Amino acid sequence: MTIDSLKTLDIIEVMENFVDKRKPPEEIRAKLDIDYRIDGQSVTIVEVRPRWDNPEVYRDSPIAKTTFIKAKNQWKVFWMRQDLKWHSYKPKPYVKNLSEFTELVDEDKHACFWG
Repeated sequence: MTIDSLKTLDIIEVMENFVDKRKPPEEIRAKLDIDYRIDGQSVTIVEVRPRWDNPEVYRDSPIAKTTFIKAKNQWKVFWMRQDLKWHSYKPKPYVKNLSEFTELVDEDKHACFWG
């Protein structure tokens, strides 16, 4: 199931504000950028870089993910560990809204998202 249209507009607004705040300087964005993807019930923050062996092709490296759990009316927070699998973010596995998620990722108190 996908997120409804009104919630999608809210997601876009929150995520655009977050990404604008975190984006690197304009002059290096061709080599490193920050963006987000909406996929069904999930929103993923990604780092966008050109491939080392083919700079014409860009690839996304996931940083953080949240999935809306309708039954709980909350967002579940994930981080990608070294095994390249998503794991629940134990310090705060659920947040009430997307703004709380972006604050959590931005703060990165436990160095799970940005390293």
